Amino acid sequence: MSADRELVSPDAEGDERLIEAALRPKRLDEFIGQGRVREQLSLVLQSALRRSRPPDHVLMSGSPGLGKTTLAMIVAAELGAPLRVTSGPALERAGDLAAILSTLAEGEVLFIDEIHRMARPAEEMLYLAMEDFRVDIVVGKGPGATAIPLDIAPFTLVGATTRAGLLPAPLRDRFGFTAHMEFYEVAELERVLHRSSRLLGIGLPEDGAHEIARRSRGTPRIANRLLRRVRDFAEVRADGVITRELASAALDLYEVDAEGLDRLDRAVLRALLGKFGGGPVGLSTLAVSVGEEPETVEVVAEPFLVRQGLLARTPRGRVATAAAWVHLGLPPPPDAFGANPADDAP
Repeated sequence: MSADRELVSPDAEGDERLIEAALRPKRLDEFIGQGRVREQLSLVLQSALRRSRPPDHVLMSGSPGLGKTTLAMIVAAELGAPLRVTSGPALERAGDLAAILSTLAEGEVLFIDEIHRMARPAEEMLYLAMEDFRVDIVVGKGPGATAIPLDIAPFTLVGATTRAGLLPAPLRDRFGFTAHMEFYEVAELERVLHRSSRLLGIGLPEDGAHEIARRSRGTPRIANRLLRRVRDFAEVRADGVITRELASAALDLYEVDAEGLDRLDRAVLRALLGKFGGGPVGLSTLAVSVGEEPETVEVVAEPFLVRQGLLARTPRGRVATAAAWVHLGLPPPPDAFGANPADDAP
């Protein structure tokens, strides 16, 4: 039975992590969206299998929830190789990385999530490991310290990052294949939702899938999360079938509006409009006004607001556009950003 037809096991139903894992596609031909990346990656993997050699190291960048971790797992599955998983913040010292690299089996896939957050000593050790499959173990300290070279088994590194610009050039250049994950179109998210609904045993007509997809911020992870929350609503307050009207009522209850904005997004816009007159205002000041960390506003809310044309980043700070005023049901002032394109042209 194909993975697309296997229902999530009853044991997994109560555990969000198990459900999340069960919904992940297992093979490249099951992965929905990212057509160009899938085709390119397929060629890399098929070529490596024909040559019976590990493929080039792979770097994937893009916003959270677009499938970077899933593709790393698929790479290992397609190669028939074990997968070792770690993250950049966990590699604080070179010794942490050396311990992992020295125990890799030949052909094993090493996945480092948030690779841009690796500590510098570990990063420098990784350069040599990626190119020559060797690490230098430093023994001793001071003038008497010596470096002992240690050969490691050929492996494939898959790195994932949400901040590609923070990767140093020497590390980025050592990846043989780089891919940037794009946000999903509504039609692609509908396909994701229909697949997930089959696995979860949920009744999901076309109009219900469309309603959830268009509020999912172009992100499969968010689409699947909203699907599970709407399922809860449908099971408790209806007959379990997710129609458009039911999906709309459920998402309104969960504070996800018709454009996909959630509580934090609207809080940022309300603060920007109500407290700062539409801006410009600095990121730190804006974050304090909504009770969040600057990084949360910058990474979680801001990219979507900018993509929707509701917020602009200018040299003087963050500015609400005319569309943001309209979205919150307020008349935009004459000098609102975007109200007069000629005024906002650089």
